[in-house]
Amino acid sequence: MTLEGKRIGFGLTGSHCTYDQVFPQLERLMNEKAEVVPIVSYTVQSTDTKFGKAEDHIEKIESITGKKVISTMPEAEPLGPKYPLDCMVIAPMTGNSLSKFANALTDSPVLMAAKATLRNQNPIVLGISTNDALGLNGVNLMRLMATKNIFFIPYGQDNPHVKPNSLVAKMDDLTKTIEHALEYKQVQPVIVPHSI
Repeated sequence: MTLEGKRIGFGLTGSHCTYDQVFPQLERLMNEKAEVVPIVSYTVQSTDTKFGKAEDHIEKIESITGKKVISTMPEAEPLGPKYPLDCMVIAPMTGNSLSKFANALTDSPVLMAAKATLRNQNPIVLGISTNDALGLNGVNLMRLMATKNIFFIPYGQDNPHVKPNSLVAKMDDLTKTIEHALEYKQVQPVIVPHSI
């Protein structure tokens, strides 16, 4: 399947250590000639970390996609009724956003865009990056895995001896996961070894 001409929302949440794995996937989608609509959480917009400054991340996302990021709830809401997406990606998706999404909480532009896409019964692709996926957040992960029209980039334990509850998506499998999701199929296997 080609992604050319597909309108793909790409939401980023605050797993800052994962951005260096995600930005090349944005570039890859652009090379596939998809129309990428970037959406960022409030954390992405405002938090400077040892992994970089918020304004630099925003600038990079906009440079790759050629579009201004969607950064408010009112900007994200029309992605449902007026400007629908063929597919919505959230990568990286933090444990915080995972928990909120699984419990129908919509308090960021990224989650609003996901809710708007689900409303249209179009696929959502999640690339998790969370230290507690095998802890308290496990119930939320399983709830979303069992939810219609939600699909996962294959994931695995990234550092089981130091962070035994942590799971991170294998971001290199993003394009393949989107292709399957557009056919309403989960790419397999979904649980994979992760580079340690």
